[in-house]
Amino acid sequence: MPYVNIKLTRDGTTKDQKEALIAGVTDLMRDILGKSPKTTLVLIEEVETDNWGLGGESVTAIRARQS
Repeated sequence: MPYVNIKLTRDGTTKDQKEALIAGVTDLMRDILGKSPKTTLVLIEEVETDNWGLGGESVTAIRARQS
């Protein structure tokens, strides 16, 4: 059973976008690896930008500086 974990910052991804990700990844697993969609598990985890770091600082701080 394939398990795909997608991690995103929690910053406005819509329900429709998440549904499209789940469907698209499931299709990729079928088309590229021959995996059954019925047994493919896709999990989307949303992480607060305060809890996601890049280059030694939080995404929150990076985005605040860029705006």
